[in-house]
Amino acid sequence: MPIEIGQQALDFTLYNTEQKEISLKDLTAKSNVVILFFPLVFTKQNLSFDLLSYFNKDVSRQYDSLYEQFPKFALKGVTKRSAFVINKQGIIKCAEILAEANKIPDFSRILLRKD
Repeated sequence: MPIEIGQQALDFTLYNTEQKEISLKDLTAKSNVVILFFPLVFTKQNLSFDLLSYFNKDVSRQYDSLYEQFPKFALKGVTKRSAFVINKQGIIKCAEILAEANKIPDFSRILLRKD
């Protein structure tokens, strides 16, 4: 099911780097949330925030961010580079799902929608 701006975000629970369960509902209770998906672990990114991790790709599927077949390496089940802004009411305010893994989301657009 395609993700659309204005729809209720699908809740999920994942583990952070300290192996603590964190849900989207927990996060949106405190502030707006930016969700970033990126393909393959070796993708070069300098992140200054906590990562939530999963291995079964359920959340990528929920957010329509999974390649059926990754173009470069003929791999299946690779996450698409994507960005979403979810407000405190759990509504999707911004969604960008990129078809090409070598592109990055428009972070200036995301910053405008994060408040």
